Amino acid sequence: MTKSQHILTGNRVLVAVLAALAVPGAALAHHGWSSYDAGTVLTIEAPILTAKYQNPHGEIEMTDSAGKRWQIVLAPPSRMESRGLPREQLMVGARATVVGYPSRTQPAEIRAERITIAGKTVELR
Repeated sequence: MTKSQHILTGNRVLVAVLAALAVPGAALAHHGWSSYDAGTVLTIEAPILTAKYQNPHGEIEMTDSAGKRWQIVLAPPSRMESRGLPREQLMVGARATVVGYPSRTQPAEIRAERITIAGKTVELR
């Protein structure tokens, strides 16, 4: 084997190892929907405090009427876009109404079923 063939083989092995290490981290970062209490429906109407339009799903933060700050898990950006919720509407300061289910494991997290912004309701699931 030539020196350049050894380098090429070494690079392929390195790429394969790095890819294998990345997959478990991504899997652990995402959670299943069974960790949310579908028997308890929460509605929050307030301005958006933070907004992330990112994969694997968007997220916003809002404060409920009692002053509790919630992290709200939305749908993936592709689904939000296709259902009529573009990035431009999911802005800090925009008043929104979110209906969703609280997490069973994270005391300040909600999985959103629908969101209403600027008079338009978008089903997220």
